Amino acid sequence: MNELFPRRKSRVIHVGDVIIGGNAPISVQSMTNTDSHDYETTYKQMKELEEAGCDIVRLTLPDLAACETIKKLKKSNLKIPLVADIHFDYRIALAAAESGIDKIRINPGNIGADERVKAVADVCRERQIPIRIGINSGSLEKSILQKYGSPTPQALAESALFHAKLLEKFDFYDIAISIKSSTVRNMIEAKRIVAASCDYPLHLGVTEAGRGDIGKLKSAIGIGTLLCEGIGDTIRVSLTDNPVREIEAAKDILRASGHSDENFINIVSCPTCGRTKIDLIRICEELEPKLKQIQVNRKMTVAVMGCVVKGPGEAAEADIGVAGAIGEAILFSHGKIIRRIPEDRLVEELVNEVKILAEQ
Repeated sequence: MNELFPRRKSRVIHVGDVIIGGNAPISVQSMTNTDSHDYETTYKQMKELEEAGCDIVRLTLPDLAACETIKKLKKSNLKIPLVADIHFDYRIALAAAESGIDKIRINPGNIGADERVKAVADVCRERQIPIRIGINSGSLEKSILQKYGSPTPQALAESALFHAKLLEKFDFYDIAISIKSSTVRNMIEAKRIVAASCDYPLHLGVTEAGRGDIGKLKSAIGIGTLLCEGIGDTIRVSLTDNPVREIEAAKDILRASGHSDENFINIVSCPTCGRTKIDLIRICEELEPKLKQIQVNRKMTVAVMGCVVKGPGEAAEADIGVAGAIGEAILFSHGKIIRRIPEDRLVEELVNEVKILAEQ
């Protein structure tokens, strides 16, 4: 795991069978984009997310009728915990709890008078359902906006802590806090403030990040920065895309930041330069999909280097790797040269070497 910063100590909450906080692995979340009244379509998308490795999935509940879908989902073969996304109407939160939801996402301050907040806190405490406080830059209280002038990091953090106190007032502490902004730096700084102010587990994400590479990049910067500082207990990469793409991106962020507990093949390859004597870009394009198909029982590093200058020395930690020469490559393991491979057989032989290691 990444030890750049010690992991922030947070209290633990349970979302179904998934643990958030403490020393639990950082969980990956997503949200369905289907009509929540349409059980079949919603179930299908949730199943795809579950199979892709999603740990927790959220669905919007715009009205009481949508709670019927929760009842059906909880009777299905889905194992993934379900989170209800609720705005304004506290009665939907109560109905979701009674329908078997595993977690509720609300802003306590926007569901009305204290007795309504208390009613939600009471039913969630009774049924051991955690509440995620969800703060967005576009939904801050007027008083806080007037105080700060705009959704600054300080404004976002103050709103989150204010909502936590609303629940604490009714003896409810099974809380996770989420602060999202489309401005990456605001999201990072707001989370830092809250992380230093309480011990509630934190949900990380950059809202409205966009689609494709730019959405992944914003998320990687925002989520990855905090993870490398030891902040964050569960994450969602919000993309304008099929939700399954969010899971793929989230896993990449966890792996790149050193926070993945998965067994996977980490490919290390150099950017190429004038010293490169083999077609390294083409080789990597062929190699990567083949390596993804190999199941490993531990984390494994495979290095693909363009020349001997960048080879066994800079990639000395690699379990197996190649370094290019003229028309061939040197095969090495942990810095020790094994043999030479002709360029036209490089991909095939490297894949075979990885398979051999994977079986050991």
